[in-house]
Order: sequence, then structure tokens, then C-alpha cells
Amino acid sequence: MYVQTMLLRRSWKRSTKVNPHHLCLQSQFSINCPNPFIGLLQLFVLFMSAFHSRASILSISYAVAQQQSMRLSEVHRKAQLWRGIVSIALIEGRNLIPMDPNGLSDPYVKFRLGPQKYKSKTLSPQWREQFDLHLYEETGGVLEITVWDKDTGRRDDFIGRCQLDLSTLVKEKTHHLELPLEDARGFVVVLVTLTASAAVSISDLSVTPLGDPLERQQINKRYGVSKSFFNLKDVGIVQVKVLRAEGLMAADVTGKSDPFCVLELNNDRLQTHTVYKNLNPEWNKVFTFNVKDIHSVLEVTVFDEDRDRSADFLGKVAIPLLNVHNGEQRAYLLKNKDLTGPTKGHIYLDIEVIYNTVKAALKTIVPAERKYLEEEPKVSKQLLQQNFNRVKRCIMVLYSYVTYINSCFEWESAQRSIISFILFVLVVWNFELYMLPLALVLLLVWNYVFSSSRGMTDMDEEEDKEDKDSEPKGFMDKLYAIQDVFISVQSALDEVASFGERMKNTFNWTVPFLSWLAITAFCLVTLLLYLIPLRYLVLAWGVNKFTKKLRDPYMIDNNELLDFLSRVPSDVQVVVKNCENHFTIIPHFFYWMN
Repeated sequence: MYVQTMLLRRSWKRSTKVNPHHLCLQSQFSINCPNPFIGLLQLFVLFMSAFHSRASILSISYAVAQQQSMRLSEVHRKAQLWRGIVSIALIEGRNLIPMDPNGLSDPYVKFRLGPQKYKSKTLSPQWREQFDLHLYEETGGVLEITVWDKDTGRRDDFIGRCQLDLSTLVKEKTHHLELPLEDARGFVVVLVTLTASAAVSISDLSVTPLGDPLERQQINKRYGVSKSFFNLKDVGIVQVKVLRAEGLMAADVTGKSDPFCVLELNNDRLQTHTVYKNLNPEWNKVFTFNVKDIHSVLEVTVFDEDRDRSADFLGKVAIPLLNVHNGEQRAYLLKNKDLTGPTKGHIYLDIEVIYNTVKAALKTIVPAERKYLEEEPKVSKQLLQQNFNRVKRCIMVLYSYVTYINSCFEWESAQRSIISFILFVLVVWNFELYMLPLALVLLLVWNYVFSSSRGMTDMDEEEDKEDKDSEPKGFMDKLYAIQDVFISVQSALDEVASFGERMKNTFNWTVPFLSWLAITAFCLVTLLLYLIPLRYLVLAWGVNKFTKKLRDPYMIDNNELLDFLSRVPSDVQVVVKNCENHFTIIPHFFYWMN
């Protein structure tokens, strides 16, 4: 029995690696205990104590790992939140040194605050641009400003730099600053305002800003009607609950992904933690953004984290804030980068927007905020064809309206033409200026009432068209489609350029006869407008238009102005005509020399 007990102890030692001090106590106890039953009981007690000690060690290590994970999550959360907003208005540059041979420059300005960068859009020292940057806790409050001269085809020339310590500025106050560039290379004039940012936050589902009734009441009061003209930049607040995703694309060779979400609202960007080795991750995080423009679009993108390279794209959704239904949890189908087609997976979001209607309306008539990080445009045949089809659809809609109006003049339907003629006479005879906005209001109401019934059928038709367009095509079909696009674009550009050149050549006396004819027509129109009220002239024009087909059923309709301009040569035709005259003069010259 003693040998059996020692073998059990050795096997237990190999499997659990208990403290040797415990084994020493076990062997001493077994030697001093003559009863085998009591020895086995003692061994069982020691076994249970060793098991509990190992379980306690594992629980302690798990608790430590959980605390470290929570600390990392907290550090990740704090690293994303900004403590304030730096509103910068780039006004102008003064006394900048010339960099080009002509004694001028094409200056633009770059701003840098920590990892954030901004580049002015115009190449003029009168920039007049406004933008906002975030002030983080980790980044120093030093704004770096550099001025460059744009050079096409080679590297841009450096003009000068300066720095601004934001910690020296008083908050909630606009500072007019004229910052000198180093080495007396000029000045940059800016307006800088530091404001606090309290609306941005990241929290768990258990602690949400709008979940507390008292805090919700304060937010509703902040964006109530009584606060419509206070802090016009603070339009509202949006709370996004990122719950989970299902059926994501497998980006790793193991058939799994390491997904995380990035939320973007204009230039504000926050992200969730990463859920490793999971195609159905649960984040359960709540993000809060400050709404500067109610027409902004919330973009939620799912990426796969890769340690050795950039993150892989898994899917994306774009949600306009005006289309949000508050308090409604929805599953959004993930789409590709261009949002033109679906990809694999869904994401579950719960979005709530609270905003002030008056502030949102006032913000609508000011320039929209532009994204700082924008991809450079690239040449794309598919994008060219898509844009061409968009323009073509708009032109076809206008053409359909013109065709409908022409059908009234052509008396294709007697009932429709009679009604149109009576309405035309009544409107022109009683017309007042206030009727123009009233007509637009009636048009909007008409579309609001009747478009809802047609909306679903139109959407179905558009989806069918998109499905047909997205069907795979052969190489020759794509080649012919691109060729048709280029020919159409070429013809359209020629028509537009020719129309503008003919207008110019009419006033440039390229063809004196046509210029004299234009002078005669303008004098006649001036005399008629001076002697006869405009209302009567429009009535006479309309009556002539409506009765022309009745007076002469076989008459071909025309446009007198376009017919006149078609006789005026464009610049290309003028050059060709001059070349022909030159070549006809040369034979006459040689004939005279002979």
C-alpha cells in the first residue's frame, strides 16, 4: 500500500507540478500513518488542496489579463477622443517672396497639428478658407504652418514656415493673428478659435449619454427652440450603438477575420476594438458625435486587422443623418468601397439623432465642410461611362419636358392644347412676380403627394437597370461602349464650344453682314420693348406659337435664334476659311510672277 501511495504521489507531481513543500509534508505524513485508509484519505485532502491552489492561480492570472485588456481598451478609447476643437480661418498671405521667374507665386498653405494635416485648396494669397482640427490630450498644442509654391511638372518650392503654440491662446475667443514666416519671408493671416468638445464619447451599452433620462432632458433642452441662435456651429448630437456584425468575409488563411469598425462623420473619426478570430463579432459600443451639419453622412466601415500590413476592407455602409429613424435597431447590408454593390455580411446599428431645426436650416446655406483626407482622382473608363450616362439621363429628362411642351404647340392632342392655351393666356395676363416662388411651392407639393406612390416602381425600375448594367460584358462590348462614350463626349464638347464661339464672333464682326443684321434685330426689339409692355409681347408670342400649326399644318417648326447662329462661323471654321484663302492667293502670285 505504501508503494502504491508513492506512485500516486509521483504521478500527481508530474501532472500538476505542485510545490515540493507539499510533497514533503505528504511523504512524512504517510510514513507516520500506519492505517492505509487514513493514508488514502489524507492523500485525497492534499489532492483537493493542490487543485484549489492551481485554480486560484488560474483565476488570478485571468483577472490580471482581464484588467490589462480593460486598461488597453481604456487607453485605446482615450487616444481617440479629442478635448477641444481648433477652428482656423485662413485669410491671406502678405509680402510673400516671389518664387517664379515672372515675379509671382502660386502659394498654398499646409497645416499640421499632431497627426492631422490640412492643405489649402486655392493657389492665391487670398485664401479665405475655414476648417477645424481636433486637439487631443496626447498631442502637443503646437500648430505647424508651412507655405509652398505650386510648380506644375516638378517639385513644389518651399516659401516659409511658422509655429503657433495653442496653449497661449484664450479659449472660447477668436484671435486675429498675423504670423511671420521664418527669415522674413512674409506673413500669414489667420483667425483661430479654441472651443471645448463635450459631445464626443465612447462608452459601453450600459453607460449611454441618451440612456440617462436626466442627461437626455439636458440634451433636448440644449437643442431646443429657445437655443436656436446660440452657438450656431453646434447643430445637434448623434449617438451610434455599434452592436454586432454577422456573416463577415473571411480575410485570413484560417477562414476567420479580426474585424473592427471605423465610424466617420465628416472629419470626425472613431473606431471600436478588434474582435479576433471571429466572423460574427460583437462590439456593443456606443459612440457619440457632435453634428455640425445635419446633411452629413455617417460612414461605418468594417476592416480586418493585420499586424504586418494595412487593414483589409470587409464592408461599408453610408447613412445620411436625415434618414435615421431614432431608437430603431437595424441590420445594414455591407457594400463595397464605392457603395455600388453589396458585399458579404450585415452590421447591426442603433442610431439616434437630436438636432435643432433652425440651426440646421441656417447651416444649409453656408459652404459644407470638406474632407481633409480625399483620394486623388484617377482615370477610370467605368467612371467615365457612368458619369456620361448620368448626364445623358438628365438631358433626356429635359428633352422629355421640351417634347411635351412642343406637343401642345403641335396640337397632337386637341384637349391638351386647348387647356394649355387657356392656362397660358390666364397666367400671362394676370402674372405677378410673387407667382414664381408660388409655382415652385406647388411643384414641390405636387411631387411630395404623387411621388410616394410612384417611388417604389421607379426604384424597382432603376434596380433592374443597374442589374442589367452590372451584367458581365465581353471585351468587344466594353470597347464599343467606351468608344460610343468618347464620340458622344467629343460631339457634345464641340457643340458647346461652337455655340460659345459663334456668340463671340457675332460681336467680333467676324462676318460683318451678320453683325449688322444683329444690330438691326436688337434695335427692333429695343423699340418694341419701349413702346409695348412685356405682357403683351409674351401674349403675342404665345398666340403665334399655338396657332402656327393651325394656320399652316405642313409648316416645319424652327428656332430663329439657333438658325441665325448656325450661319456664324466658329473659330475652327474661321481658321479653315483663312487657310483656304491663303492657298488660293499663292497660285495667283505665281501666275503674276510668270
